[in-house]
Amino acid sequence: MIRWRKSSHSGGGSDEACVEVAHLAEGIGLRDSRDPDGPELAVTQGVFAGLLAEVRHRTPDR
Repeated sequence: MIRWRKSSHSGGGSDEACVEVAHLAEGIGLRDSRDPDGPELAVTQGVFAGLLAEVRHRTPDR
């Protein structure tokens, strides 16, 4: 069974833009929390780390 959790990098409060993540045997799973039966994306841990680095680089300090 895959255990999905809301990403700590998702919006908070009333923001509906939520990403869920899961640890998979082959890497990291990503899906839209508003559509849990919809498509899922699986990436390697290296790709996920690169994605997070890029998001952090492009996101202005709050």
